Amino acid sequence: MRRLPILLLDFDSTLVGFETLEALAEVALEGRPDADTRRAEIARLTDEAMEGRLDFNEALTQRLALVEADRGHVEAVAAKAVAALTPSVRRNLDALRRHADRVHILSAGFREIIAPVAEAMGLDPAHVHCNDLAYDGAGRVVGADGSNPLAFEDGKIEAVRALALDGPVVMVGDGWGDWRVREAGLADRFWAYTEVVTRDRVVERADAVASTLDEILHAEGFVARFSYPRGRMKVLLLENVHPRAVERFRAEGYAVETLKGALTEDRLIERIQGVHVLGVRSKSEVTARVLAAADRLLAVGAFCIGTNQIDLAAAAEKGVAVFNAPYSNTRSVVELVIGLTVALTRRVADKSAALHAGRWEKTADGAHELRGQTLGVVGYGAIGSQLSVLAEAMGMKVVFHDLDEKLALGNARRVRSLDEVLAEADVLTVHVDGRRENANLIGAPQFARMKPGALFINLSRGHVVDIEALAEAMRSGRLGGAAVDVFPEEPAANSDGFTTPLQGLPNVILTPHIGGSTEEAQEAIADFASERLLGFLNRGDTTFSVNLPNVRLSEVTGAHRLLHIHRNQPGVLAAINRALAEGGLNILAQHLKTDDRTGYVIVDVEGDYDPAALEGLKAVDGALRFRVLY
Repeated sequence: MRRLPILLLDFDSTLVGFETLEALAEVALEGRPDADTRRAEIARLTDEAMEGRLDFNEALTQRLALVEADRGHVEAVAAKAVAALTPSVRRNLDALRRHADRVHILSAGFREIIAPVAEAMGLDPAHVHCNDLAYDGAGRVVGADGSNPLAFEDGKIEAVRALALDGPVVMVGDGWGDWRVREAGLADRFWAYTEVVTRDRVVERADAVASTLDEILHAEGFVARFSYPRGRMKVLLLENVHPRAVERFRAEGYAVETLKGALTEDRLIERIQGVHVLGVRSKSEVTARVLAAADRLLAVGAFCIGTNQIDLAAAAEKGVAVFNAPYSNTRSVVELVIGLTVALTRRVADKSAALHAGRWEKTADGAHELRGQTLGVVGYGAIGSQLSVLAEAMGMKVVFHDLDEKLALGNARRVRSLDEVLAEADVLTVHVDGRRENANLIGAPQFARMKPGALFINLSRGHVVDIEALAEAMRSGRLGGAAVDVFPEEPAANSDGFTTPLQGLPNVILTPHIGGSTEEAQEAIADFASERLLGFLNRGDTTFSVNLPNVRLSEVTGAHRLLHIHRNQPGVLAAINRALAEGGLNILAQHLKTDDRTGYVIVDVEGDYDPAALEGLKAVDGALRFRVLY
């Protein structure tokens, strides 16, 4: 069995997200007129020393002189240091504590700040090797203990040599001195650690580079928080997904790649290789062919409401979870419908175009108030129901039709058929989903049943409306106006051209699929969809998944979590439990949820186990995806 190495962990910008002297400068120099100048010089000296361009002792002496700290300043930084642990260190604290006998802190930082952090981490105080500050009688810092080799250039080399460590040694850090330990032959490997800062001169000389502690623990054979390092898990976000999603994934340690536009099926097949999480909006189609080519895909996020661009059945068949954001842009869509309704009833677009052309057309002909008119809503989900509330507040009557039984809000009235809505509506607005059955839901027969001069609005899906029939209803004067935000065929990018039979028709407002395109909505979508995807990746939680059974899970500590997605067929759970028993795994908790197609089992098991015992779980008849989470 492979022997675990001894880990020598740097402190500044490795275990914590700051450089100690720079943190001291923030506290000690507060309110001084020359604070910014001094802090900039301290940062410069730090970089010079950490990249091996300046003697360490010289840099240390100069920086301490610039800081002019006292004992109170040091204590203030120490009080904040525990909270400054880097995210990947924090999530792997249990692993570090479990292997505390093989973990040392080796730093040129100061014991007053490092020791409390090491204690909070559960590490051995005897394994903390660092500098000690020297104070004068008034409690002012006057330097570092000159008898400690760590206060000088190559001090880490001397400190490690004095330890006479037994076994393979791995040095982890971001600085020149960390690499020098490896160069001196005192470490078997040097990991350049880049979660906080990347120093190119150090990275170039490293045996390996890691942006998270997960990667290092995994590679060196330690049982870490997660069975697979997050830094090796690739997230591909297409179609200008809001930067908030990028922030969320990167903050959790995942590798993120973004593309502005949509991808064709063939291009997506090329790019999906090695991708663990795919994020799309409405234009990139995740077909069965794409899913078949996805060798590592775990989840797909639709950063929008609809999921008709994703083959949900094919995704479930591969054990790929799909999530969307069904509510996050509701308000934005509703507000646009209200605005378009006002614009159509007052013929704002035509009057604006006339003025732009130099014609003054002031008239009340064809212009109406909303008060007293009837709004017909086809589809009374999150958008349709909220729209009805706002429309009533503006004095409109509301009737709606939905295939499912829905609670009417306010004075809205449900009617039993689409024809009833068509007959009563002065303004008809459509808010249905993108299922195939809704194709051409509104066409020539439906327009013929509407009131003469009625208005029509579609912000749902392009294929829901027969565009040619709508254009004819406008040309014939059957309808008095229309607003369309979604189309059967839409450009993949803003630079592509666009044509529709509706162009050039009077009192027709065309918008480029912007119903949910407000900054607030896009940020909310990014937050919601990312939260759902991260919940699945980090806990196995499938809440709000649109294609797998929904199971709400919390974090678990002191156990291993196994995830098993399978076809819903008799005998699977019994086979899983038999495989667990034969592998000697003791079950602490177990969850099972099924739908008509798929089953999802989550098992938390006790203690260490032989990885070979998991092979039986993978071989269970009907298994689609097996994953060891942690």
